[in-house]
This record gives sequence, structure tokens and C-alpha cells, in this order.
Amino acid sequence: MTAGVHCREARAPEGMRLYAIGDVHGRFDLMTAMHGRIMQEIMRDRPADWRVVYVGDYVDRGPDSAKVIEFLSRTTAAEPRVIALAGNHDVGFVEFLDAPSAQSTFAANGGEDTAASYGVALDFAPPEALARGHAALLDAMPDAHISFMRALPLSASFGDFFFCHAGIRPGVPLDRQDPHDLLWIRETFRGHAGLHPKLVVHGHTPVEAAELLPNRINLDTGAWFSGLMTAVALEGADKRLLEVDG
Repeated sequence: MTAGVHCREARAPEGMRLYAIGDVHGRFDLMTAMHGRIMQEIMRDRPADWRVVYVGDYVDRGPDSAKVIEFLSRTTAAEPRVIALAGNHDVGFVEFLDAPSAQSTFAANGGEDTAASYGVALDFAPPEALARGHAALLDAMPDAHISFMRALPLSASFGDFFFCHAGIRPGVPLDRQDPHDLLWIRETFRGHAGLHPKLVVHGHTPVEAAELLPNRINLDTGAWFSGLMTAVALEGADKRLLEVDG
């Protein structure tokens, strides 16, 4: 077993600048401000190559999930160097669209806010109201939004960095991680002090300030309630935080 990669030694691929952006949760205002700032840096500095990786959770809780999905679906289609990964809320949304339930992840975690962003007042009870709301939501959503959400990948990797939404199961090879762990894991991952095969860049667990730790970088600063969205720029061995405060 290799010793693993420490944060101070983790490097981006030669000639490539990487950006990763934390959880969005319907904060279209903060996301577009952050995206614009990053693209301005790229246009100014002209790195030989670059990637912008969103680490998931685009929907629920915040006010503008529909606008977030519209922006990301169009942007990733037009520019493959912008990558949007799946978060647990995103997968929960798709599961609700496939099989509506009052006991779903979507219902329990702010799904009514996502529906409202599409102009749908979603009532999870009684069953008749849920069925009507579900049908209205499907009718209100563009096909491109649904296709985009269904196609979100669970992870990406460049150089010494592994990007995912929640984290990884320590000791399990990166190419054998359980999808549920990539979307949901918390304490088993967060409490692990050892190094991983790559430095894990993630979100999922809100913190007051971004965490740059020896084995991981947490970018979830709770944008939907804190008004603070965080990203990281990675170039060579340099790690630089960017913040947009609403």
C-alpha cells in the first residue's frame, strides 16, 4: 500500500489549472458570481489547460435550483472543461422524479424549494396532492434539465486530486468506491486521519470555513444559509481559496 498523498505535496497535472466549487443548493447568485470570477482569471492568465469542477448539490433549500440547472446544463454542454458532479440531493431529485414519495430524500431535504423554483407548489401529502404536484413538476421541467441531472458523474480525477461530493471509504481503492459513499459518507471519512491515494476534494458537510487538511479539502461552506460560497484553485502544488459572499 502506498503512503498516500499529503495536501502540501499534491500537484495538478503539468500545465493544468484546476478549480473546484462547493455545494450550490439553489444559490444561483453566488454560483454565477463565482463562475464569472473563475472565468475572468482563466481569460486573464491563459493557463495551457484548465478544468472547473462542481462537487454537487445543485438543488434544494436555496431559491433558484431551476436557474442553477439551466446554467450548468448549458455550460457543461458548451464547454467540456466545466464538469458537474452528482451530489446526494441531485440524485434524490432524480429518484423523486422516477418514483415520487413523501418519504423520499427529496421530500425530507428541501425538495419543495426546488419545485417552487419551477413554479410548482409541491405538497407531499395527501397522496393525491403528491401525484398532482409530481405531474406538474415533470411538466414544468425542460427535458434538457432532466437529462442533465440523470447524466451527472459521481467523481473526477486529475493529477493528485480526486473530486467527489461527500468523500471516500478509507482503504478502498478509488476505482472501487461505493456510489453511496461518494454521495453520502461523513464521519467514517471525516474522522480518518490517514492519507488517501489522492487528495480528496469534496463538499457535503457544511463548515464555517473551508478545510484544507492533510488528506482532504472540504469546500462546503453552507452557501444556501451562510451566503458564503467557496472554491479552490489548484495549480502545480499551490492551493488557493476563493470566496464569494452574498
